[in-house]
Amino acid sequence: MADKKRHSVPLNRDEVTPKHIYQNRRQFLKQMGMVGLGALLASCAPRKPGASDIPPDAPVNGRTDELGDALTSYSAVTGYNNFYEFTTSKEQVASLAQNFETDPWSVRVDGLVNHPGVLSLEDMLANFNQEERIYRMRCVEGWSMVIPWVGFPLHKLLAEVEPTADARYVAFETAVVPDQMDAVDSGRFPFPYLEGLRLDEAQHDLTLLATGLYDEPMPPQNGAPIRLVVPWKYGFKSIKSIVRISLVAEEPPTLWNIVAPQEYGFYANVNPDVSHPRWSQATERRIGEPGRRETLFMNGYADEVMPLYEGMDLTIQF
Repeated sequence: MADKKRHSVPLNRDEVTPKHIYQNRRQFLKQMGMVGLGALLASCAPRKPGASDIPPDAPVNGRTDELGDALTSYSAVTGYNNFYEFTTSKEQVASLAQNFETDPWSVRVDGLVNHPGVLSLEDMLANFNQEERIYRMRCVEGWSMVIPWVGFPLHKLLAEVEPTADARYVAFETAVVPDQMDAVDSGRFPFPYLEGLRLDEAQHDLTLLATGLYDEPMPPQNGAPIRLVVPWKYGFKSIKSIVRISLVAEEPPTLWNIVAPQEYGFYANVNPDVSHPRWSQATERRIGEPGRRETLFMNGYADEVMPLYEGMDLTIQF
């Protein structure tokens, strides 16, 4: 079981998105008329699975989360998700991803480091203490939630490989497995999915390599077995099913910047004062709540991350 530690802005008990709502947020968006062109974002639009007769508040072996709320059954959180390497159909992605082979799994760490190598998932689970971290997550589409992730800070892995003095950025790459991912050869997206952070962003303690959620291993459709979580950035920055982490000197390419450079820039920090070219980011819909709430600057983590951006013009974002 992960250590129970908070590394986020203070949260009230009622802010944590209930597990059944986490699963069903796609249905909620449909009901509220929120699904549109923005639904093509690869990390942001899970959908409801088939109907379940399991009560959403059913306890799991009597365990509770760090706020004292009973966990929902594991089957109730394995909802559908956008994972375009498998399909663009949200109705099919869970079934197509459920047999995705994540054992064995390894992540290559290379580039401008003193100790490049290949780390197995077992190595990472054994060598880096797994923590539970409750983070807000804000999608670029305009909805948000609060999720208890399990994982470890990326800076701990980076410290082991020792970036050289020339390293300024960290590039990430998702797995491409054509015999398991039916859509990687579709031509619709330029796979592999690529993302990147500036080195100081990657080394910030909030930046997490997540191996699970709700105290369970990461489901395949959510990015098993290991994904990135950067809570002050829009969700599409949090790349799934990572197979490679490279330290580089120049800003690396990112998939959504390749697909739509006029809409998705490198930083993608949550900023209510900077609209997406096709919609406002001033407000958001917290899944499970009626109405809208004001979007928090840097998703509520400004006090912790603003030193990273001293002297930058944060109105230039997309």
